[in-house]
Amino acid sequence: MTKSQPWYIQTGLYLAIIILAIILVKVAIIDPKNAVETQEYYKNESHLRMKNLKEGEILWQLKYSRFTANLDSLITFIKTDPMVDSIKNAFDTLTQRSANPFVALSSGQFTPESLYFSPRTHQRFTLEVDTAVAEDTIVNRRGQITRVDTTTTIGNLYMIEDPDGNGSIGSTTDEALKNTASWE
Repeated sequence: MTKSQPWYIQTGLYLAIIILAIILVKVAIIDPKNAVETQEYYKNESHLRMKNLKEGEILWQLKYSRFTANLDSLITFIKTDPMVDSIKNAFDTLTQRSANPFVALSSGQFTPESLYFSPRTHQRFTLEVDTAVAEDTIVNRRGQITRVDTTTTIGNLYMIEDPDGNGSIGSTTDEALKNTASWE
C-alpha cells in the first residue's frame, strides 16, 4: 500500500503547473505578438516619413529643376518655403479635398522635424542624388580633335534609404525607379 502525499504538496504542484502555464503563454504568445506589433509600427512610420521626404523632393524639383542630397536643406524647404505652404494649404476645386501632398504620421499630424530620423534607431535617413558626366568630342573636317566638351549633371535622380532596412524610394541609377518605393 502506498502512502499518499500530503495535500499541501499536491496544491503546490498544481500551483507550479498553473504559474508555468501562464509564463509559457506570455513568453510564447503575448511577447512575440507585441514584438511584431512594435516592428510593424516602426516599419509603417518609416514608410510614412520616407513618403513625406519623397513629396519634399518632388516639390524641390518643381522649384529648382533638380533634386537635393542635403536632408537639412530639404526639411528647411518643407518647413519654410512659401511655395510649399501654398501647396499644403490649397484645395482641389473639383473634389474639394486638400491638395496637401504630405501624409500624417502615426501620431496623426505631419511634423517636418521628424523627417530627419528613422523612428526605431533614430539614425538619419540616407539621401543621395546622381551625378552624370557626359563627354562630347568635337572633331574638325580633317579628323583632328579640336576640343572635348564635358557636361556634369547633378540631381536628375535621387534615392531615400531607411538606415534600419525598411525600404527605399527612388534610385540613383535607374530612371524607371524614380519616385518609386521599394515596398509598393
